[in-house]
Amino acid sequence: MTLHQVHRLSVAPMMDWTDRHCRAFHRALSRRARLYTEMVTTGAVLRGDRARILRFDACEHPVAVQLGGSDPAALAEAARICADMGYDEVNLNVGCPSDRVQEGRFGACLMAEPALVGDCVAAMTAAVAVPVTVKCRIGIDDQDPEAALDMLADAVVAAGADALIVHARKAWLQGLSPRENRDVPPLDYGRVYRLKARLPAVPVSINGGIASIESAAEHLKHVDGVMIGRAAYQEPWRLLAVDPLLFGEPAPATTVHEAIEGFIPYMARELAAGERLYAMVRHMLGLFHGVPGARAYRRHLATRAVKPGAGLDVFTEALALVRRPGSAAADDAAA
Repeated sequence: MTLHQVHRLSVAPMMDWTDRHCRAFHRALSRRARLYTEMVTTGAVLRGDRARILRFDACEHPVAVQLGGSDPAALAEAARICADMGYDEVNLNVGCPSDRVQEGRFGACLMAEPALVGDCVAAMTAAVAVPVTVKCRIGIDDQDPEAALDMLADAVVAAGADALIVHARKAWLQGLSPRENRDVPPLDYGRVYRLKARLPAVPVSINGGIASIESAAEHLKHVDGVMIGRAAYQEPWRLLAVDPLLFGEPAPATTVHEAIEGFIPYMARELAAGERLYAMVRHMLGLFHGVPGARAYRRHLATRAVKPGAGLDVFTEALALVRRPGSAAADDAAA
């Protein structure tokens, strides 16, 4: 399968959200969606507890690591370490607008330094055999998105980048918070479509404000891939539609409950290794949006799963509060 195909649907890297438990759970819903780690800085990879920071389960494949940094040599070494650990792709963050990231001279501020980003990509591609990709914005602050995105794209493609993922918004580094930068700058999907039309041989994915797999299918008429973020996290049941709708293959489960049953062995294994229950179930709070009993399910986990020693029995008790199709269970709790 080519990069044009493997990136048809991916789940965005999201700080404090897409940790290894989240990714393992998402894999129970889709075999094909490409999963991304939270952004990891080169400093954390080179000098931190990399065995903990970069840990992932074999079930997560295909899984990509997202790196943050701006020093070509450090990025090359970090990319090599990640590739050696078994990641399927290394992605460079050129889109995060947080103050901390700007102070480290990486993330969205690098949109202003396309030549440096090109040097970073060239160093990374020389260091690893796995694909090296770039996630960026359409521009920052007062940049003209037509010129800014083309300059960045041309620099990284010339340096050997295998694919581009474009968040179809500017990042305003002056005047907007990171949270506001996710919603306030207007979406410009057409700008990303034009980039794809100009670079037909380069896999281009679109990101930003895409709330369903059905809308992702519409974007795929113009680009090679779609990256969804909060919709996949807050309403993970949507991922059950990825494999049949976008890849023409059966999903790993036909219902949310069936997917959970497939995920239970992972949870049991992690609990036996000393992991806390809430570290896993916090990623599953949005599973039953709109289903009778969902509120009781969330409340039970929020109050019981956080307690020391909470086990699978707490999770199964919460599941019993949700009404399954064709079942009368949990009607009282849903009232």
